[in-house]
Amino acid sequence: MPVNKSPIINKYGVIASSYEEPLKCSFKLLSQTKNNKSRSSFSITKEFILKFNETQKPEEKQKLLELARKNILKCKRRLGLKTLGCGKHVHLPAAWTEVVYLAQCKGEIQEEALNILFTSLDHASFDCDHLPALFFVAESVLYRLCCDAFLKTYLYSVEIKLSKIGYLVFLRLFIFFLHGHLASFKEHLLRLQPYLCALSLSGQSYYKYPNISSNVEFILKTAEIICKSELLSESVFSPVENKEGYENIDSDMEHLKFQQGGYEVNHLLWHCVAAWSCVQNNNPQLNNVLEHLIFYKTQLQKKCWLNSALALLVLGEAAKLNMACLKALMDLMRNFISSVMSVQNQEESCKGDDFPWAWNIVYLYVTILAEICLYAATSNLRKTAFIGFCVCKTPRKSIFPIDARSEEQPELKETSILGLLEYFSSKISDNCDQLVWTVYYGLVYNLVRMSWELRGDEEQDGLRNIIWQTLQKTKDCEKDKRIFNAIKIAQAELNDPTDPFTNYSTKVPSNVGDETFSKYIGWRIANTLSKLFFPSTDTCPLPLKKPPIKQVQMKYPNKKQDPMKKRVLRITAREHPSVSELPMFPYPDFFTRADKELARIIDHHWQKELQVRQREDAICEAEELKDKELKEKNHFREIMKKREEKLHKQTKPYELPPRIEAISLEKTQRN
Repeated sequence: MPVNKSPIINKYGVIASSYEEPLKCSFKLLSQTKNNKSRSSFSITKEFILKFNETQKPEEKQKLLELARKNILKCKRRLGLKTLGCGKHVHLPAAWTEVVYLAQCKGEIQEEALNILFTSLDHASFDCDHLPALFFVAESVLYRLCCDAFLKTYLYSVEIKLSKIGYLVFLRLFIFFLHGHLASFKEHLLRLQPYLCALSLSGQSYYKYPNISSNVEFILKTAEIICKSELLSESVFSPVENKEGYENIDSDMEHLKFQQGGYEVNHLLWHCVAAWSCVQNNNPQLNNVLEHLIFYKTQLQKKCWLNSALALLVLGEAAKLNMACLKALMDLMRNFISSVMSVQNQEESCKGDDFPWAWNIVYLYVTILAEICLYAATSNLRKTAFIGFCVCKTPRKSIFPIDARSEEQPELKETSILGLLEYFSSKISDNCDQLVWTVYYGLVYNLVRMSWELRGDEEQDGLRNIIWQTLQKTKDCEKDKRIFNAIKIAQAELNDPTDPFTNYSTKVPSNVGDETFSKYIGWRIANTLSKLFFPSTDTCPLPLKKPPIKQVQMKYPNKKQDPMKKRVLRITAREHPSVSELPMFPYPDFFTRADKELARIIDHHWQKELQVRQREDAICEAEELKDKELKEKNHFREIMKKREEKLHKQTKPYELPPRIEAISLEKTQRN
């Protein structure tokens, strides 16, 4: 099997968008589907796809193309692309299955099918009824990556889209796993095992393309945790405080454990969800939550980086709405990057202190930062995410990255787009660490996608011009082939290598399904996790499966009430003799009660943390007192030893020796 893949360049100078040979081996999944009833309702069949890909007659090809386009339009309506997956006409499981079938057709139909599937997986809500279709999409994507894409010597843009779709699918499966809804899908997980094994062996072929490699790493890490927990454990998810295990925990503080087959959600993720809930509900406890969140910044450096990835996603959603959350997000990453780079710069450091997975976290942060630049609620938030908090005296110099060959090495002061670009562009070299060039690759890759996303938007002229100038400066100064690959890969993903700033005269309409960034998945995850971590009596974490509605014929149907007659609850003085017993204020609404409950939970856990700190402080003070007393004793012993050596006396300083003659005289007198 090939290990090193290179992009194939067509006559237009970009990566080819589809395979030259028909994907015959992918049809195996079509024949393996067991739901014959659902397949019979679709007009897309195995025979249609084979005929579409193999026909050579222009007239017949045109008829099949028109039929495929009609099915694409039908899928768009059933996916609810314009209504965020809501509406009576929406049926996501059936639409996802049909779009997977349409993605087998070569050419523009394949590209559009994958685009709308990505968009639907991004904005669709979480529902347990989606799980069978999600597993089907996961199996199809893994099959395409392992059995079709990896067998090709060259890189295709379809692989980029498949990896993005796989990332969204496994991200959704992981959220369902945290809720404990995957216990009845062990057979589906077993069917994914051979594809995951093959994907782990083929992951090295995407080493030169971090945009694909990061998605593949996330898929493998998520599948490892889900399969290990669900296939080897029978436990059901329940948020529990493991009081017995606090004594054996390696860390210094207690952990709030959410266990699903032994998986643990740490405090960092919990506080990020709490911060998002405070922003959504305008809770005044936000500043306290952010202070506690920064206290757990070291948990970002743990090897189980899925918690860190979810925490960044949720905090990134809060940062789109609040400046304090954006500052907390940037401070977290500045501390993380500085600590990782300081460890990697030490040549004599132990291998166990290395962070081989750290580039996944920083690469995800770069993507989140780009989304904040595009979709934040205010222009001030977008500007801060791109430029940073510091106000430079020479703003023109801050736009451009410095030359990598310059002698001055900048410090990491800002973790904004420009701050990271300046820092990592100065560190890149042929023998640089993977973290350096992958993050630099991700910055340039996302700059190209941001410039394309802002095309034709007159309200974002300033940001678009800065991005364009930064890209031009990078192209002029940088000679690394890996960075030029980032530009080519981004243009191939956008299916247009031309410059979006010089190729249009009017405003370019953005079609639904052509998005390159994930706009809604972070919000969906934050909303779902907030219901899970802070449950209330009025809400359910995830909608359970709807029971089948049975039509029961009533023997005596209920009579319809007159709509004009309304039942009114009347309160008289006899029923309430004391007016003072009636409440003077209205009963608090749902949001007020939710704010109070959230504040109570936060205070409860913070009081526990304070108790732990007080106990630790008392222990430290006792140890310091013992050390001080021991030092004083040792010091006194040394003094006495020197005194004995010099004066040949064992008495203490300023102590007179006993007078032997006087004592003997007193004894004789007494006798």
